[in-house]
Amino acid sequence: MPIYMLKRLGLSVLVALTVSVIAYLLLHLSGDPAIALAGEGARQSDIEMIRKAYGLDRPVVVQYADWLWHIVRGDFGTSVYFKTAVGPLILEKLATTVKLGLCALAFSLFISIPLGVLAAIYKNSWIDRLCLTIAVLGQALPNFFFALLLIMLLAITWHVLPVSGSNTWKHFVMPAIALGYYVAPAFMRLIRAGMIEVLSADYIRTARAKGLPASRVVFKHALRNAIVPVVALAAVQLGYLLGGSVVIETIFALDGLGYLAYQSITFKDYPVMQSIVLLLSVIYVLLTLAADLANAWLDPRIRVS
Repeated sequence: MPIYMLKRLGLSVLVALTVSVIAYLLLHLSGDPAIALAGEGARQSDIEMIRKAYGLDRPVVVQYADWLWHIVRGDFGTSVYFKTAVGPLILEKLATTVKLGLCALAFSLFISIPLGVLAAIYKNSWIDRLCLTIAVLGQALPNFFFALLLIMLLAITWHVLPVSGSNTWKHFVMPAIALGYYVAPAFMRLIRAGMIEVLSADYIRTARAKGLPASRVVFKHALRNAIVPVVALAAVQLGYLLGGSVVIETIFALDGLGYLAYQSITFKDYPVMQSIVLLLSVIYVLLTLAADLANAWLDPRIRVS
């Protein structure tokens, strides 16, 4: 197990460094940062002054190395638009995004596990087709369109939930539903496939032959083994939920990391954009690493292989 952990950790560090290089280069290749910071109609002398002030006149490799060195030391730079340190600014918004991501993941698992189990138990029946239809509908509906439908129904028509803000738990209900419903089909299909495979195993037939109750066979023996792959998928989907919340946070005006990313893109705030991309990439890599280690702990065959 320690050797497996070291291998996965080393691979995770390499992935994080690769992502940081790609993200830094893509942001700089999208346009001249000095022109973006100076604004439209700026004089060439002003652009050159900004380029020297921010060190943009140096080679890109030197700029990246300097930026990464400051990141390692905990210095994320200063926001061009907000005029404050990037590190505390991001940490302040991160709590809202993490809360939204966890709520969305919980809602996704809450609806996908029962649907997946039902679809597997009643395979090829109308219940199975109904569950698959719900799953297909979840991926067919864009989350921003589903969010607008929720606003029209729950906020405008019924006046049950608030539209915008992040002050109370009620402000997270519609964003979590809109974000979580989109990733629920992946969990549902995985659980369905795993349950169908496990329910046909010999030890399940033995448990049924012993006269164990059907609920105990399904939930204690079958679901316990079928849910192992869901651990890895949950970590990956949580990373997606954290990084893909830009649209949802913008629609519901949640003061989180996604909305901050939208603002930084709008106002060409490169230090904030770079830091957000790097932070979300590192979180995604760490979640994947945690999922791999959890799977290796749950299933010894993984670490042996």
